[in-house]
Amino acid sequence: QVQLVESGGGLVQAGGSLRLSCAASGRTVINYQMGWFRQAPGKEREFVAAARWSGNNPYYADSVKGRFTISRDNAKNTVYLQMNSLKPEDTAVYYCAARTSSVLVTTASEYNYWGQGTQVTVSS
Repeated sequence: QVQLVESGGGLVQAGGSLRLSCAASGRTVINYQMGWFRQAPGKEREFVAAARWSGNNPYYADSVKGRFTISRDNAKNTVYLQMNSLKPEDTAVYYCAARTSSVLVTTASEYNYWGQGTQVTVSS
């Protein structure tokens, strides 16, 4: 089993930045794909970013490309989502997820483990 715990959410003004963290425990996730998803009220959970634990060739949703960066610290078993130039439409609960395969996918149902989520609110 893998446990994922997100942190770093909060309230920020439009144009600001936040960095989310996702700490993994219970099992090494060295060969896992790590992803970030978000869910706004009344909307379906949507893909944000994903990367292999190696960090190579990350993949981003078009809506965040150029503004968000996914990265990892293997020594800390932690993955990050740096969010810059935030917009009100980025407001959502952000979830970290892990998949027991290195193949990059963007579908939430393909992920095996999920964190509890962290709220990000961007004010205009």
